[in-house]
Amino acid sequence: MALAARFDRFGPASVISVVEVTPPHPGPGEARVRVKAVGLNPVDYKMRQGTSRHSVTFPSGVGRELAGVVDEIGDGVTSLKVGDDVFGTVHIGALADYALVPAANLASKPAELDWTVAGSLALAGQTAYDSFASQAVTSADTVLVSAAAGGVGSIVAQLAARAGATVIGTAGPSNQSYLASLGVIPVLYGPGLAGRVRAAAPTPVTVVFDHHGPETIEAALELGVDRSRINTIAMDPAVYSVCRVGRGAPNIATLDTLAGLVVDGELTIAIDSTYPLSELVAAFEHLEAGHLRGKVVVVV
Repeated sequence: MALAARFDRFGPASVISVVEVTPPHPGPGEARVRVKAVGLNPVDYKMRQGTSRHSVTFPSGVGRELAGVVDEIGDGVTSLKVGDDVFGTVHIGALADYALVPAANLASKPAELDWTVAGSLALAGQTAYDSFASQAVTSADTVLVSAAAGGVGSIVAQLAARAGATVIGTAGPSNQSYLASLGVIPVLYGPGLAGRVRAAAPTPVTVVFDHHGPETIEAALELGVDRSRINTIAMDPAVYSVCRVGRGAPNIATLDTLAGLVVDGELTIAIDSTYPLSELVAAFEHLEAGHLRGKVVVVV
């Protein structure tokens, strides 16, 4: 038998249980991964709450990004072999001893890449990468990133800084120095945001990446940012007639690029905290409380 996280109704974190299941076997095009680490993301609790656009069938697994070791492969899989260290994404069900993953969703994990980082990189990393790519940022831009200490926001902020842009990031009081360490000009979120950004920005803001919601977008519009250069993944973009570009189809080349940037020291993936699978409910409660610095990771 093996362990897996399951929930059979929508609700708070406490609806999740870790139960015994029969180890699954991969179908054509799939690999079975012995899971080592799983990054938690807001989409995970939104799916559990029934507020996500992603479908859920009960009883449902939990978790969408992982890292582990391939221990069985299905028919037609030629890109992987048993024993490969990998990281990637599944539709749902990463939080388990064993996860079935489309082979096309799995990238090779470099030996230098820590398991906890690898387990929290694929979903947040590609979301940040694809979102950032949608705005063709250059050194001429001044970029505002909201929730810049979070899993996606911190990667977007670093990619913008790497492109030579001036980057301003919003975060709470405890994360101001962390943003500064990433080369980001930190500002506090909350009422009066537009005024604080205007005072901090050496030149007018030209691009906004929102991971927080209306407060950021309203500040961006007050600052005169063109709606076509405001990208949100936190809310319905139609409310403000702005853009929404998040993660596209799983892309192994993108995952390879991100892993390489981390290994080369050009991208920092902060790990806020780690939990064992047995403390999964506490891990989600911590995630949902907010004010994080980086990712919450479950070590399986």
